[in-house]
Amino acid sequence: MDNKLFYVCKYTPVELLEACGGECVLLNYVPHRFDRSEEILHPNVCGFGKSIVEAVLAGKVKELVLVNCCDMIRTVYEVLRDMNICDFLYFCDLPHDHGDCAVRLYAEEIQKMAEAYCTYKGTSFRSDIFARAFRPDRYEGRTGPYAAILGGRCPEELAAKMSKLLPLELRNLSCAEGRYLPALPHELLPEMHLAPVPIPGEKTAANGEWIDDYARCLLSQIPCMRMNDITGRKKLFNDENLKAVIYHTVKFCDFYGFEYADIRNTLNIPILKLETDYSDQSALQTGTRVEAFGECLAGSGQLQKNDSGYTAGSGQASGTSSGTTAGKEEKSYFAGVDIGSTSTDAVLIDRKKNIIAKAIVPTSAKASTAFENVLGKLLAQAGITSDQLTGIVTTGYGRNTVSAGDKSVTEISCHAKGAFFLDPQVRTIIDIGGQDSKVICLNESGNVTNFVMNDKCAAGTGRFLEIMARTLELSIDEMAEAGLTYKEDIVISSICTVFAESEIVSLIAQNKETCDIVHGLNESVASKTAALVNRMKAGPKYMMTGGVAKNKGVVRAISEKLKAEIKTDELAQYCGALGAALCALENAQYRTP
Repeated sequence: MDNKLFYVCKYTPVELLEACGGECVLLNYVPHRFDRSEEILHPNVCGFGKSIVEAVLAGKVKELVLVNCCDMIRTVYEVLRDMNICDFLYFCDLPHDHGDCAVRLYAEEIQKMAEAYCTYKGTSFRSDIFARAFRPDRYEGRTGPYAAILGGRCPEELAAKMSKLLPLELRNLSCAEGRYLPALPHELLPEMHLAPVPIPGEKTAANGEWIDDYARCLLSQIPCMRMNDITGRKKLFNDENLKAVIYHTVKFCDFYGFEYADIRNTLNIPILKLETDYSDQSALQTGTRVEAFGECLAGSGQLQKNDSGYTAGSGQASGTSSGTTAGKEEKSYFAGVDIGSTSTDAVLIDRKKNIIAKAIVPTSAKASTAFENVLGKLLAQAGITSDQLTGIVTTGYGRNTVSAGDKSVTEISCHAKGAFFLDPQVRTIIDIGGQDSKVICLNESGNVTNFVMNDKCAAGTGRFLEIMARTLELSIDEMAEAGLTYKEDIVISSICTVFAESEIVSLIAQNKETCDIVHGLNESVASKTAALVNRMKAGPKYMMTGGVAKNKGVVRAISEKLKAEIKTDELAQYCGALGAALCALENAQYRTP
């Protein structure tokens, strides 16, 4: 990477820098952690800013051009400048307008940049290279329906992974990835040749004319959200072929959050909101969200607007087959395996959707081992062999870590399918699992219309309750009953599992009653869960799934917060596995013989 000139903003004069001898590359570095950058940057600097510093400190970037599209970039520049570790580092001052005055100012700014780079490289500006440097829009000429990544900067590597999970072509039109100059200055090229070396050097009349027009091209792109006039961004949404949007924002970047808040109430197409910290630590959770979104889009095709901002089609196949399974005899079995963070659950059904067997084992350290153990337990209980299985579908966070099975389906779709099977009147599913919480909205056909996941922190999840039970020296079953009767209404104020545990220790030291502490914990979980439900503007009938559904105290607390009955079922913990088994049956029914 030593010989490449990296840039981070679409307003960077890439064509000009290439004409001065640079090999320009958009910086797309996504670190696993921010160990180095967090030692020298303020904690509230966004993940993208930290990623720039990480790339430089890792020795991956020697030449770097920064454009102050926001104050964070200026901070990053000042830090790197003071460290003096780049061979070439330049900061370009961007006017946040595209009027005549702004054009002239930016023309002068990019000319100074070109002069500095030519001096550094020992080169001269070449108008022939400049002319060839203009490239057409990479999506030009493409027709047909597509989904788009919009919003804040989304690295191409992440976009490529997303594209594999969607049934539509996916175009990355976010921030710098959407760079495209609206016009090629062909009519200016002859005038450029009038000046032997337009840049660097004394400005000639021809030089001044084309550099101004080039600056105007740069500033006339579809505007960044930080520009003064953002009306041009409507072009991104006013396309009849745009069928779905993944709206990406970077944590601590409010500008694009404002746009999302606006478009979620105006667009009549499915929208999925993704917020990342620009590291790859949340890749698994991000993949689950996108995959579930793709499953919805690939369903029945019913795209319905709702109040919370995005809609999605059904995760079910359109229509239900009542015929025999293609190519199989009458006696067929279908297994669903839900590989979660704490437990692995499995359900076996027959062709008529009768539940034949169910099993559960701890996931422990290796998902593949848990899969083999629970499947063996399931088959033994049913008294059949693996050869008698017509189909297997895996779900849960471990679904992609095992190679067995016909396909994998996200837990969003599987919990929806399982809950709707148990009660077709259910419209909102509350799933509190081992490491996350989900709220899933259904329509009258059982189609997923919206979902939200809270997986940034263990607080409010099954793992949270396990840790608190251990601290209180209670079993999970004992804890489920302990909070039903209480005398003192204790408030657990900490929103972090670690801090909450310290708070519990303090309450124990104060000789508080165990039942009162457990009630406070139940109220804490209920508050977080009710906030997710209210954010979705979801309504009854509610059903709670996942292992925490067996905790009577938590269920009652959530019910009180929502002022509505929360339905539970003896198969609540198996709901994801049941949905996966139903997916396996559907997959076999619609498979070509």
